[in-house]
Amino acid sequence: MSTEAAPPDAIRHDWTVAEIQAIHDLPLLDLVHRAASVHRAHHDPADIQRASLLSIKTGGCPEDCAYCPQSAHHKEAGLGRQRLMPVETVLREAAAAKAAGATRFCMGAAWRQPKDGPEFDAVLAMVRGVRGLGMEACVTLGMLTPSQAERLAEAGLTAYNHNLDTGPDFYGDIISTRTYADRLDTLQAVREAGIGVCCGGIIGMGEGVRDRAAMLQVLANHAPHPESVPINALVAVEGTPLQDRPPVDPLDLVRMCATARIVMPKARVRLSAGRRALTREAQVLCFLAGANSIFYGERLLTTANNEADADAQLLRDIGVPVPAVIGLAAAE
Repeated sequence: MSTEAAPPDAIRHDWTVAEIQAIHDLPLLDLVHRAASVHRAHHDPADIQRASLLSIKTGGCPEDCAYCPQSAHHKEAGLGRQRLMPVETVLREAAAAKAAGATRFCMGAAWRQPKDGPEFDAVLAMVRGVRGLGMEACVTLGMLTPSQAERLAEAGLTAYNHNLDTGPDFYGDIISTRTYADRLDTLQAVREAGIGVCCGGIIGMGEGVRDRAAMLQVLANHAPHPESVPINALVAVEGTPLQDRPPVDPLDLVRMCATARIVMPKARVRLSAGRRALTREAQVLCFLAGANSIFYGERLLTTANNEADADAQLLRDIGVPVPAVIGLAAAE
């Protein structure tokens, strides 16, 4: 297929990996220009959503994801196991995040799959409480059954995060305890329950460009596209099998944001993990290329994130409105 710019309002679900890789590999200035054109056709460029992320249950996960310090398989990462946080504590955190300007509150629990019972009921209460604050609510809990997805939908859940991580061919090099089909089954259950889908992946784990394109192809060929697509750069954590991976080139992150924007025009492209290593200028280039959401606050589950005050200043500097109260600490 020619990589000449398609109409900016074109929505497709029949991409090939070769087509997506050809877009990804365009000269960078051409790629960013094309992505920016698509972005402005579907979004207000000043609308950059701020989402806050909280680990509500940390460590002890039975999965063996090579990048994750929460895995029980990676004891040298030194991350202890913590029980599910009380509902009241989570809702206080959500209120503080809202006061600091976040409009979406994301909650992550290190489970392979939640069990029905008191802990799942507590998560449902958290979702209801976050929605009661007037915020979007997102959770990531591992695999879901259709009935669990339906109960989350009834509680008012806005979105469910369940990343593919990488393309199908490379997936087995990173995870052995859950199959690609398992992940796709959960996404189907979420979609059928009427919950928004938040699904993306990680670059920098040793995959090739084709693997990155293959991941985007799986997402872009879903109908409808995911409402939210997180683009993460690996944060190499000591004690995990990927601890020695070199840092991701910031321009690789720009390319992924731009390519995701072109093949999924209406999705929110979330500039997620790894943003702390980017300069202000690299972040702005990602925004120009179509990223329109960031995680706002000092933590991303178990790794450090940009300081909220610095984020607020960056957004103000590029003309994005921010609330008068800035910094999560200021709202506590």
